[in-house]
Formats: sequence, structure tokens, C-alpha cells
Amino acid sequence: MRLTISHTTRYHYEEPVHYALQQLRLTPKSRAGQKIVAWDIDIDGGTKQLEYDDQHNNHVSLIGFDDGRTEVTIRCNGVVETTDMSGIIGTHGGFAPLWLFMRPTPLTRAGNNVRKLVKAAGGDFEGDIERLHALSSTIAETVTYEIGTSHSATTAEESLDAGHGVCQDHAHIFIAAARSMGYPARYVSGYLLMDDRIDQDASHAWAEAHIDGVGWVGFDISNGISPDERYVRVATGLDYFEAAPVSGMRLGHGDESMVVSLQVQQ
Repeated sequence: MRLTISHTTRYHYEEPVHYALQQLRLTPKSRAGQKIVAWDIDIDGGTKQLEYDDQHNNHVSLIGFDDGRTEVTIRCNGVVETTDMSGIIGTHGGFAPLWLFMRPTPLTRAGNNVRKLVKAAGGDFEGDIERLHALSSTIAETVTYEIGTSHSATTAEESLDAGHGVCQDHAHIFIAAARSMGYPARYVSGYLLMDDRIDQDASHAWAEAHIDGVGWVGFDISNGISPDERYVRVATGLDYFEAAPVSGMRLGHGDESMVVSLQVQQ
């Protein structure tokens, strides 16, 4: 499938920004199941300082803001060819060793709530994939998908306490639970072709677990499936903070507001 993506992020600042650096993880990965045909990132109000691949093989663009700006716009446009791999990414790659993906982070630390969830998802399963799909289903039943009920720093334990969240929260819970079950797990940010719309309010997130003899396998907990040709993988990490589309720092006072517009179409 050939997908066309247009992703614009606009920042507005109450007061002029005199210094800021942002890391952009907005370039899709070229590996199993997807190929970049064309991809361009344009910055209005800033300049690209350098580019590099991080420890997770995410392509990172480092941008600096022009002095005195109150608005900065980041536009991404491109075409990606995808293939249905039934969620299987395969062999581990990148500079980060596989054992690193067993390490908990503040967002994915397993507490009493996660341990209770793992116990509730237990059963007699034929294999690892079936066991992890059961975990995914249990999370979706336990934590209702509801927009506007969490934020980027909401932890897996907090989401289980609240009983609602979004795809980011589902992914963090899955990662915490999978690691406690002995599976290396990671967060994925990317795009999803929706069946009922072209315009979207935000990018998508899901999780991957590493299974011996199979490799990395994706699980979209919010939609109850493994990613197919409608999905575009952009960045991976131990949690959201390592795979966030845009992250960084600025010096100055005043509030910041952000508006995202996204189109994904075949």
C-alpha cells in the first residue's frame, strides 16, 4: 500500500523565544514492511542544525529556533510504501542491546496495578503471541479509550488507577506488563490510515514485544490488532519520551500552545 502523509505542528508562544532546541523524530523508518518513497521536513521559524540516528535507529533532526520568534511551524510531507507483515518486524537492530528493553522507566514501572493485570490476563496459552494478544485484550477491557483524560507524563500505574486513557497509555501499560512477564518491550510512535477519515488530530502509538525465534512483534492495544499495511512506524524507544515526535527545551517565559493537523490517505 502507498500512503501519503501530511503532518503539521504549529507552536505559539506568548512571549518571544530567544533560544530553543528541538529534537524531531518525524522521519519514518526504512526497514521490514515499509519503504520511504519521499519525505521532506520544512521548518518555518527555525533552522536544522544537524541530523543523526539515535540508539534506537530513529532518524533525529535537531532544529534551533530563530531569535525572537513567537510562532514556529514544522511541516512533514511524504509517501511511504507499506506491506502487511502481520505485525512481525523481525530481528532486533539498532545500537541499543536487547536486554535494555527489559529496563523499567518512570512511565513503564510495574507496580501492584500492573501485577494484578498480568495475573488477570493469565491462562493456558499455546504460545507467546497468543499470550501477548490476551494481555492486549485485557488492557483494552480494563482501560477505556478516552481522549483528554491523560497527558504525556501519565504512568502505566496511573492509567490503570484511572481506568481510562489513550493509545499512549495503552502502550505504556502493555510495555510494563510484558517486561514483567519476561519479554523485552518498546514503544512505537507512527501513523495509522483510518477507515473513516483522512484528517486526524494526532499521530498514533502502539507497542512491540520481542519473542524468541520470531523477533519484534507489534500490538496495537487500542484497536485490538497487530499492525498491518495501514501502519507507518516512525520512532521507537523504551517509552514515549524516547520516541516522541518533537521534544526539546527553550529559554524564556510565557505559555506555549500547540496545534497539530494530520492527514493520512492512500
